[in-house]
Amino acid sequence: MLALILAVLSVSVAVGMRTALPLLVISLSYTQKQELWSQVPILNNVDPRVILAVSISWSILELIFSKRLLGQRSLQIIQLLFSPIVGALVAIAVTHLAQADFTPIWLIGVIGAVVALVVTLVKVGWFFRLRGIPIWLTIVEDVLCVCLIFFAFNAPKEGGIIALLLIWLALRSSNTWREWYLKGQQQREISN
Repeated sequence: MLALILAVLSVSVAVGMRTALPLLVISLSYTQKQELWSQVPILNNVDPRVILAVSISWSILELIFSKRLLGQRSLQIIQLLFSPIVGALVAIAVTHLAQADFTPIWLIGVIGAVVALVVTLVKVGWFFRLRGIPIWLTIVEDVLCVCLIFFAFNAPKEGGIIALLLIWLALRSSNTWREWYLKGQQQREISN
């Protein structure tokens, strides 16, 4: 059970970094399991080839747009809207792939959605604090995203530990932003 939760955390953090890339990697890695998407809500009514085509197109757009400032801004809006949905869907897919019998399956979906949304919100915060994410960091993010997905299936404990460390860093950085914002507010009040 613990390995399942760690795998869900790992894949949810990956969705928070890139929304479509986890769908693509899972679709490509588990094409022999045709019933995978048929057991996931919302995606059970969609042909797996359509899911694969959409995830390929969306992943290419994410990889290209994430390298430019205007592309990063537009991706943030899309990722804020879709990361909780995709996080929930991928978390449920991981549960089915692990063949775990977890009975409120919606709870796994909620965990995946919340973790993906938190990571996406932290990315948005860093974007505004740094006034754009550097290209080297987006490349590291792409590589880390794919590694977390593979860890989720091949080494869930290690992937989960990496995901927990990233969540901890996200929470620490949000506290730093709050202090930075309050300090700026105090300086504006003093200058007025």
